[in-house]
Amino acid sequence: MSLQDKSLQCVDCGTTFTFSVEDQEFYQSKGYLNDPKRCPECRQARKSARSSDSSYGGPRQMFPAVCAECGKSTEVPFQPRGDRPVYCSDCYRKLRPAR
Repeated sequence: MSLQDKSLQCVDCGTTFTFSVEDQEFYQSKGYLNDPKRCPECRQARKSARSSDSSYGGPRQMFPAVCAECGKSTEVPFQPRGDRPVYCSDCYRKLRPAR
């Protein structure tokens, strides 16, 4: 079966875009079975939005804490619950078992 350019409609913005033979060959080489649902611009915008999301490498939310070892104020990347000790990075390095 020979491939031909296809005109598809983007589910996000509604514009018609061309799914070229080259793009179809690329999709086949990656094992993708479905045609794209978004135009290249909307795909890029979606990818950018995902990569800026905090769960995808964005800035971490930090929480204030007091080190249980030295008493110094510090910030940790989790919400301390009070049921376990929290350490500053220096004390954590000293107390952590060697790997």
